[in-house]
Amino acid sequence: MTTMFVRHTVSDYKTWRKAYDDFAPVQKAKGVTAQAVYRAADNPNDITVTHEFASLEAAQAFATSAELKSAMQNAGVAGAPTIWFTNKA
Repeated sequence: MTTMFVRHTVSDYKTWRKAYDDFAPVQKAKGVTAQAVYRAADNPNDITVTHEFASLEAAQAFATSAELKSAMQNAGVAGAPTIWFTNKA
């Protein structure tokens, strides 16, 4: 199992959250098996998201997909996200 972490700042959490929730069918179609959203305690617009995948290849394909890039732009993500991948030990 591979977990993809994404950290980014959004311009408005409520707007971003609606767009994120609306994107759930695409996540599932692209191999996301579980997800979670975290907000920084000192900045509610500082978001970290986790997505779980069956493989690193599936996670990387999702991370580089045009659909994800478009969804992030439309959701109000400010600047480039920080993305990293981990394997459960």
